[in-house]
Amino acid sequence: MRDTIFALSSGAPPAGVAVIRVSGTQAWQVFQAFGISQGVARRATRRRLLTDDGDLLDEAIVISFPAPYSFTGENCLELQIHGGRAVISAVLGRLSRIASFRLAEAGEFSRRAFENGKMDLVEIEGLADLIHAETEMQRRLAVEQSSGGLSALYYAWADRITRARALIEAELDFADEDDIPGSVSHLVWPDLEGLLLDVTRHLEDGRTAEIIRDGLKVVIAGPPNAGKSTLMNRLAERDVAIVTDVAGTTRDVLHVDLDMDGFSVRLYDTAGLRSTDDRIERIGIDRARIKIDEADIILYLDEIGNDSLSKQNFVTQAKILHIGTQADRHRQDDVATSYDLHISAATGQGLAELRQLLLSDVGFIGERAAFSMPARERQRQNLRNMVEDLGLALIKTNESLDIRAEYLRRASQALERMTGRIDVEDLLGVIFSEFCVGK
Repeated sequence: MRDTIFALSSGAPPAGVAVIRVSGTQAWQVFQAFGISQGVARRATRRRLLTDDGDLLDEAIVISFPAPYSFTGENCLELQIHGGRAVISAVLGRLSRIASFRLAEAGEFSRRAFENGKMDLVEIEGLADLIHAETEMQRRLAVEQSSGGLSALYYAWADRITRARALIEAELDFADEDDIPGSVSHLVWPDLEGLLLDVTRHLEDGRTAEIIRDGLKVVIAGPPNAGKSTLMNRLAERDVAIVTDVAGTTRDVLHVDLDMDGFSVRLYDTAGLRSTDDRIERIGIDRARIKIDEADIILYLDEIGNDSLSKQNFVTQAKILHIGTQADRHRQDDVATSYDLHISAATGQGLAELRQLLLSDVGFIGERAAFSMPARERQRQNLRNMVEDLGLALIKTNESLDIRAEYLRRASQALERMTGRIDVEDLLGVIFSEFCVGK
């Protein structure tokens, strides 16, 4: 019998209300410890929590969730108390003195939910992302995963592979049974080709999901005095970087997180790119180039009339936008057509168009009905493994049927590792139910 765990599940005090969660087989001991009756399950009840001496500790809302119909699948209890530090400390202290009770470890409630089959790994990861979501798109992506939408897609794919394997195994091992049709394995390959196409397209969405979850990394680069720091301050709508007319003012990488139309944008201001004998400035330029290599988008700034971008030798997969700056100081006729956009950070000219350019590659996501995309590298790696094994099963037409079935088994395991649920009984269940084998 495992320990019963408890923890403060709401935000840091002080607060209007604090929620303390308890989970475990002995959770109902809380009622005796505080001198209160249990009440009706899953119904909020007002109770007077008492100290060991019978004095009033606090008035609370108490809700019980009997197993298995709870978040963790165990007996669960929630105490909604006043959110003062002294009240929280007193309640936690009383819980710690109950036999077999202990403070929960980080993520332990969610881990018990997974172990008891209440959530799979994809849903657990989505829940973690939902807690940390800071933008609307991050929230929508996390909700899709934590609510089981993405898992449902993976389970549907797993069922298609399981059925294909069942047909192949039936032909290999039970061909002498009267109710097993001969040469049924050829029926599975067209469906698996369609599945491979579906998974490949799904995997391609992983890049967009990564940008939504981790933020679009935008690096502002260019020569000194091109207006990099001024642009960063204007986009951030506050003074993040020091702005002077002295070349080389910015010597380190400055960073600010922005919310643009619900997307997280990680904006970096970097040192001006030039040759210099200043040792400290060279360090800043080296750091700038490292950050450029990591960027999703590079905003390369040049004052209108200059073209220092052609002198740079960037080896990067990032999208590069050549921006002409200080448009307010130049006549419209002087604006070079080689720039993707000309702006003035001082007047705000072109900044709305710049925001549209930054989000042009990911903005369509906001119009989707669902956010069923692999958001984590662990998920994407399992999908890559699945695509590889599924592809081998399809192209190895000269191999024996049992070899191709082995590739399908490995593809199925990749999906099972995705959700954290590996059960060979699924395969046996399909064989016995569909072909009456072993009747």
